[in-house]
Amino acid sequence: MRDTGTDEVGRDIVSLLGPTDIRILANKLGLRPTKRLGQNFVIDAGTVRRIVRTAELDPADVVIEVGPGLGSLTLALLEQAAKVIAVEIDPVLAGQLPRTVAERLPEAADRISVVPADALRVRPEDLGDAQPTALVANLPYNVAVPVVLHLLEVLPTLRKGLVMVQAEVADRLAARPGSKIYGVPSVKAAWYADVRKAGPVGRNVFWPAPNVDSGLVAFTRRDPPTTEAAREEVFAIVDAAFAQRRKTLRAALATWAGGAARAEEILRAAGVDPAARGEQLGVEDFARIAAAASTIGVPTGRGEGR
Repeated sequence: MRDTGTDEVGRDIVSLLGPTDIRILANKLGLRPTKRLGQNFVIDAGTVRRIVRTAELDPADVVIEVGPGLGSLTLALLEQAAKVIAVEIDPVLAGQLPRTVAERLPEAADRISVVPADALRVRPEDLGDAQPTALVANLPYNVAVPVVLHLLEVLPTLRKGLVMVQAEVADRLAARPGSKIYGVPSVKAAWYADVRKAGPVGRNVFWPAPNVDSGLVAFTRRDPPTTEAAREEVFAIVDAAFAQRRKTLRAALATWAGGAARAEEILRAAGVDPAARGEQLGVEDFARIAAAASTIGVPTGRGEGR
């Protein structure tokens, strides 16, 4: 069944993909959703419109959508945004998406750009002249956090976003210091943006239905903490602090600092209690630790820093 109707001022709205449409299109393409690619397609038009509404897009926004799949969300995004850049790793889906838009929303056919690539490896030059201002996506669960952090890093024009992820991941991304679920994703996301939960999503709106619940996470870009240390240096400390989260920072950072005594020296120079644990610190605290380490002369930047 197609989702049709009018908006609040009586204008026609696009025909979105419903459960029957999704299955017909999947059969046409010989598509069997794979767990490896995290393919769970949204089949509920109400959920799609809720996502777009919660994203608070304006007509000038250029949206980057990761994993558009069969186009359920893409069509609704094109109603609200100036342009949609769809990053799709599956070549069959990447090839079909422009045809779906042309059939369902022909007036927007020139406002969809498909990038057949792995979102974890996308660079600004892959997007042509486009400068995305918003990330809105139903992200594959197995790479959700790395994708969000990567895009925030390489696309400085991103001002805001709304992503659908596994419910537990949503909790971790939006967690605050002191919480039991506060950890590496929480701190690294906070480096780039203010992050907040934006509501739950049930399992029955997907095909195939996942074995876990989902949640919406919204973010608004802000400046990173003021520090003389590089982001990679700060993130290396975050990784070390949470690698053994039950330990005090003096112990957890010992290997990174070259010894527990040196770790304590750095922590005290940063104004951080060596007996504290990583889960008690905000991103600004980690930035101060990295700056103190640079001043004292301890090499930082170990680890992946992402």
